[in-house]
Amino acid sequence: MSQALVKTAAGWLLGLMLAIVGAIISVNLVNSSVASPQQPVREYLEALQHGEGERALGLLRASVPDADPAMLDGTALQTSASRITNVKLGAAVARGGNRVMVPMDYTIDGSQLHTEFLLESTGTEWLFFHKWSFVPTTLPTVDVTVVNSSEATMNGVPVNMPGGHNSFAVFYPGEYEASLNGQYFAAPSTRATVSGREAPAAPLNLLTHATDELNQAVSARVKEFLDKCAAEAGQQQRLQPDCPFYHVTNNRVVDGTIKWSITQYPKVTIEPFDGKWVVAPLDGKAKITAQQIDLFTGAVSPLNEEHDFSFTTRLDIDGDTIKVTPLLTF
Repeated sequence: MSQALVKTAAGWLLGLMLAIVGAIISVNLVNSSVASPQQPVREYLEALQHGEGERALGLLRASVPDADPAMLDGTALQTSASRITNVKLGAAVARGGNRVMVPMDYTIDGSQLHTEFLLESTGTEWLFFHKWSFVPTTLPTVDVTVVNSSEATMNGVPVNMPGGHNSFAVFYPGEYEASLNGQYFAAPSTRATVSGREAPAAPLNLLTHATDELNQAVSARVKEFLDKCAAEAGQQQRLQPDCPFYHVTNNRVVDGTIKWSITQYPKVTIEPFDGKWVVAPLDGKAKITAQQIDLFTGAVSPLNEEHDFSFTTRLDIDGDTIKVTPLLTF
């Protein structure tokens, strides 16, 4: 064999070896990147960030529990995922058989959190590239309760709260925030972090309270009632009108001189009770002025007395309509 032929064969052999080595290196690089166990996790997180619930559900191979699905797509899902920062995926850890665990460290609201994803090998593609998929699971849930309301807001999305409670299916990891911001009733926001399927979130309990707008509206109606009552008592010249206040005396009060006025209006407090909203007993002060005659001496003297009074009301709210009904006993 000629020396030139030998050199040519050697060159071909070297080229083939280099090609094989290059192919092996390429396969290893692909298996450690786009075909790595971490890749499905990256794609899953991307789907969460884009609010693509259907895609995320398919990647996670998760079934949806019997719960409200309002948090599984769109704005609610994007909001949950947007709070995940400083994500670091660790090296896969063998879990026996064809399974591995991919650890993920991240931050939500300044808290360091950890989630473990279980994946399994489901074969290869193009003979060389590994194919990894999540081990099928069921989505966790977040329970929410709200006092005296049939609605609330979760991650910026209005949700129904039949009977004041609901359970929402959620993706993980993520953060879920519930609040109530109604015209007449509101509740401070409260948050729950879901780090994994086996790490259930604490229930979100919304403590509803009457808004300043409702308190002012009820106060205005109470004031209107008392002012009207005092004016009618003066017009009718009555010491004991159909009002929460009255005056008792042994003297004769000169007709035409009686005048009632409210010197202290009640402070309105609206509280939840037995599934309804009630106004706490209303306490105030009323003043009567008049001329009075002592029946024994005939002396005329001014009457100027202030009386404490208290009464209760029934509160009815229908949409934007507020009705306050005084409950008086005589």
